[in-house]
Amino acid sequence: MRWIECGGRLVTGAAAAVVLSTGINAQQPTAPAQPTVTAPQSRFVVVVDAAHGGDDTGGHLNDGQLEKSATLAMSVRLRSLLSARGIQVVTTRESDQSLTPDQRADIANRARAQACISLHAAETGSGTHLFASSLGSSSVAKFMPWKTAQSSFVTRSLALAGVLNSALTHGGTPVTLGRTALPGIDSMACPAVVVELAPARDADKKTTSEPDDLNYQAQIAATLAAAILEWRVEGHQP
Repeated sequence: MRWIECGGRLVTGAAAAVVLSTGINAQQPTAPAQPTVTAPQSRFVVVVDAAHGGDDTGGHLNDGQLEKSATLAMSVRLRSLLSARGIQVVTTRESDQSLTPDQRADIANRARAQACISLHAAETGSGTHLFASSLGSSSVAKFMPWKTAQSSFVTRSLALAGVLNSALTHGGTPVTLGRTALPGIDSMACPAVVVELAPARDADKKTTSEPDDLNYQAQIAATLAAAILEWRVEGHQP
């Protein structure tokens, strides 16, 4: 069984390079990444995960676009907004690249992130859907099974979802909250939430904006960035 050493956050998952907000995506290295030097306690890192990619196209949007393209565009936009606010960002991909759930979790764990936002898109419902892991809560231990590492962070993940929910609702975006099994996130040793962007609809349930609409994405990304800044200000440091 694979394990995570939580005390030092040294993870033994699938090797994946961590690339900060330099515009270069996380590639799959040929050898395991070496442990990095511990950064100062003031560091605040957010992982932005664009779901799907490569052969995994995700869903199909009504305007003919693929979910993998919509999530990548949203990821780049959110990364830029967070970076402009002085937040260090790690992205799981910045190209049409295939990544396994374990590789996504490994990127987040090696980054020792204070939050992970996993971006999805869907045609069902409206506004945004926020999902946290359905794992039960457990105390933090020095070693945790890889597949259930998120159990020690579920309470904080739910708190993060609450901050995102408050910001989105205040901005006039309908929000649906839920908990489910989340491959990848269930192995993350950090607060992690799935943000699934659904179409914007009017009072008659008619679609006014698709998830890949640039103006719609800009609105949601700005709200998410403000919420994550609030998460940092509230003291969610390592």
